[in-house]
Amino acid sequence: MSLASSVGLAEIQHRLRPLRERLFAHDVYRTVDSLPRLRAFMERHVFAVWDFMSLLKELQRQLTCVEVPWLPAASRSTCRLVNEIVLGEESDADGRGGFCSHFELYVDAMTECGADVGPIHKFTEALRLRTRPGTALAESGAPPEARRFTAQTLRQVDGQPLWCVAAAFTFGREDVVPEMFRRIVAGLAANPAAGLERFCYYLDRHIEVDEESHGPMALAMLDELCGTDAARWNEAYDAAAAAIAARIEFWDGVSAAVRGI
Repeated sequence: MSLASSVGLAEIQHRLRPLRERLFAHDVYRTVDSLPRLRAFMERHVFAVWDFMSLLKELQRQLTCVEVPWLPAASRSTCRLVNEIVLGEESDADGRGGFCSHFELYVDAMTECGADVGPIHKFTEALRLRTRPGTALAESGAPPEARRFTAQTLRQVDGQPLWCVAAAFTFGREDVVPEMFRRIVAGLAANPAAGLERFCYYLDRHIEVDEESHGPMALAMLDELCGTDAARWNEAYDAAAAAIAARIEFWDGVSAAVRGI
């Protein structure tokens, strides 16, 4: 990591600190204090678990070769980094001797605790039938706050510079997920309930993988993409700030819905 680009990472992290503090202080983590409220939380959050993969696959699409005929990637290092992240997110150990994506693990956890998986299944089935994502989302029956958040993520994926997608992925997801999930784990520990084994495994696995490997890999990937280009770092900051602000707005909607239960 070069001195100039390290300064870029340090600066963007410093500028994002106020937004991160707002995100980590959100009352949604304290609001999820019963099984019915957790179900409502998961029915909304599952769409953010899905669109995480869309950010990641866009990075893989642009940083590796997924076409035939195959050609070597432009950057060997970012190719390796993104493929390592995809391996863990798309085909991780499922805790039962097999493998699954973190999205599938989350849906399994929803089923185990009695959450409604109807809207997310309707959404993914529509995508399998080649329905446009915006239409599939609108017709899925997803709660409005989930639709807004996922639509914003899809806008970040569609047509944004690669370093902006990487910044949204790095600072809007990988860099903040461990701390967010720790707060959810703390709330569950204070109010234990049956039927949460898969969800707790999902949370623990995400904290471990993102903090120890995927988070640092995402930072290294963004660092290489922006390099010493000040304009790229500024654009990366804007994308990262927009991603965190969207998450705060999403949490606002989720918290309001959950409090009504």
